[in-house]
Amino acid sequence: MRARARIWGMGIGRRALRPLVRGETYTRWVHLVLGGVLFVPYCLAVLVVVTLVTRWGPGAWSAGVLIVVAVASVSLVGGTGLLPGVRAQQVQVGRALLRGPMEQVPDPGGGRAGPRERVRSGGALALHFVVGFVVAVATMVVLTDAATLALVAVTGAPAGPVAVLTAVPVSLPQVPGAVARVLTPVAGLVLVVVFVLVVAAVGAGAARVGPLLLGPSVSERLAQVSRRADELAERNRLAAELHDSIGHALSVVALQAGAAARVLEQDPAFARAALEAIAEQARTATGELDHVLGLLRQERAGRAPEPALTDVEHLVRAARAGGAEVECVVQGPVGELAPVLSRELYRICQEGLTNALRHGAPGGPVRLWVQVEGGAARVQVANPVGAGAGARRGGHGLEGAAERVRLLGGRLEYGAQDGWWSLRVRIEGVEG
Repeated sequence: MRARARIWGMGIGRRALRPLVRGETYTRWVHLVLGGVLFVPYCLAVLVVVTLVTRWGPGAWSAGVLIVVAVASVSLVGGTGLLPGVRAQQVQVGRALLRGPMEQVPDPGGGRAGPRERVRSGGALALHFVVGFVVAVATMVVLTDAATLALVAVTGAPAGPVAVLTAVPVSLPQVPGAVARVLTPVAGLVLVVVFVLVVAAVGAGAARVGPLLLGPSVSERLAQVSRRADELAERNRLAAELHDSIGHALSVVALQAGAAARVLEQDPAFARAALEAIAEQARTATGELDHVLGLLRQERAGRAPEPALTDVEHLVRAARAGGAEVECVVQGPVGELAPVLSRELYRICQEGLTNALRHGAPGGPVRLWVQVEGGAARVQVANPVGAGAGARRGGHGLEGAAERVRLLGGRLEYGAQDGWWSLRVRIEGVEG
């Protein structure tokens, strides 16, 4: 039992002294002392003003006057915390020096801070400066007294009145000089160790209080979530753009290259036309890639104009050039649709044709029907079911098309029926 108690006591002792060897203890100490140092100019400024506007000179300062000066200084510091940008600086300095929980505090948003956030920032700055001032003064006193006690071993100063902690002379007990030379340096070391542990506790408290005063408010958290959602939506939209444009071009190129390879010797003219179509598709894909990359670079527009539903004939010609039998019917004023709606419907047609070329029956017909009439836009792509039709389920292209239609307030249906696989889209409330 005694051995177990001894081991338990040693464990507690190690945990209690652990802050002495942790770097966070000393970076937090620096953070507190910096606050105290920065608090001094505020106090001096208030003292100067008090001296100029009143009859209270240095010789007439009383406890009441000093309390008034302290309150005015703290109020001035709190007012500084209301200024724009101060909170951001507090967060950055706190993350660098306080560490711990402060490292999880995000940078304040770019928008203007509300009244509550400004008040919290002012309170955090005032608390930092006041506590830091106390720690800074205590640091000077404790280190000075510890050095005084340590010098007894060198100077051999006799035991007697010594200024300890508060600069108040304290009479040490009359002990032999040799014993005093050993005990007083040990007392100085113990004094420093205890003070470092106290500073570590204060710094840990500052690291925990910091996020409460400088962390994001509920409104700021909601704004961050909204920005993150917008970023994810934009990334998903760009991914869909790349999938639809580049994926379609590669599908057409693969189809045309295969057709050209099969008839290269028997029908050189067809092979030449297929190669020309491949070159055209490559140029189109390059233009659309430049457009998407321009969006990634946050440019106002890419090099290529955004596609529209009126360009669906280009998709049909490219598919036909590869040997596909495509029947296209376009009805209604498709050119009068809103640009966003026209672009998204074009992408849906592109996705439908890409699926038909990839998974449809080889050489089978493909039907594309586009209609704008009665305030509604309809798109349908159909082809005979091929061996790879099942691979369409859950594909990223169909997911992207469904997301596009959902954002537009429409309805998308797809599946196989009576030997045909079709993609159907209907969007109400369009202006045509």
